[in-house]
Amino acid sequence: MGHSTARKLSPWQKSSSRARAERQVGQSCGPCSSTTTTCSRSTSSRPPSRPPSLLADLTEYGQTVECLAGQDAVVHLAAIPASGIHTEETTFRTNILSTYNVFEAARLLGLRRVVWASSETILGLPFEREQPAYVPMDEEHPPLPQSSYALAKLLSEQMAEHFNRWNGIPHVGLRFSNIMEPHDYESFPSYWADPNLRRWNLWGYVDARDVAESCRLALEADVGAEHFIVAAADTVMNRPSRELMAEVYPAVSYQPTAGDFDTLLSIEKARKLLGYEPMWSWRDHIAAA
Repeated sequence: MGHSTARKLSPWQKSSSRARAERQVGQSCGPCSSTTTTCSRSTSSRPPSRPPSLLADLTEYGQTVECLAGQDAVVHLAAIPASGIHTEETTFRTNILSTYNVFEAARLLGLRRVVWASSETILGLPFEREQPAYVPMDEEHPPLPQSSYALAKLLSEQMAEHFNRWNGIPHVGLRFSNIMEPHDYESFPSYWADPNLRRWNLWGYVDARDVAESCRLALEADVGAEHFIVAAADTVMNRPSRELMAEVYPAVSYQPTAGDFDTLLSIEKARKLLGYEPMWSWRDHIAAA
C-alpha cells in the first residue's frame, strides 16, 4: 500500500508500484512510512543499509505521529499506487487520509519539510476521455483527473498548498512518471512496433534512480508549496517524438523540442527549481535500433 520516508531525515512506506523507487530512495535519502506499511526510521544523518522498521497504518493519525516523532523531514510515498487494485472509494479514502495525516503530523511535530509523491495521472492519463491541451505537457496544463486515484493526488496538491500557507513548512509534490528499474528496459522493444501501446502517458517513464535523486533534491531546494513533473529526459520509444505526435495525436498542439527523442512530459520546472537532471535512460542498457 505505500512507503514514506522520514530522515534525520527519515520515515518511509512501501507500496507495490513504488517499491522499486523506494529501494532507491531509501539508499539515497534515508528510510520510509505507508498506509499499511513498514516505516523505517533512522537516528543519524547517514542512513544505515538496513534501518530498523516499524509496521504502521498511516490512515491512523496516532500511528503516523509516532512514525514521524523525532525526525527532521519526511518523504511520503505511501499510497495505494494505482486504480484498479481496490475499489475507487477505498483508493480515494486511503490515499487522501494517509496524506492528510502525514501533513498534519509534520505540522504538529514541527518537521522542517515534507516531500511527497504526487502523480502524472493528474494530467489526464490515460487520455481516453480527453486529449492533452498541448504537448509537451507541463505543470501549467489544466488538471484532468480521470480516476479517484488521480483526484486524490490533485486534492492532495491543493491540501499541501494550504498546509504551507498555515505553517510555512515546504511541501514538495513530485509527479512521478512510470517508474522503471534497469531490468524493465528489456521490455521496451516490445512497444516500438505499435506506438498506441504506450500512448497512455505520452510514452513517458522515469528511472528509479532518478526518482531517488529527485527526492534528495526536493529535500534541499529553496521552494515553498510546489509540484513538479519528474520524468526521464527521453521517451520509451526509438522513434522521434514529433513522429509519435503526428501519428497518434495529430490534433494536439505540439511544440517541437530541441532533441529528437525528448520527453513529452516537460521537466523544465524541476530542472530550474530543483536542479533535477535525469542521469539514466533505457538507451544506456539496450540498443535503440
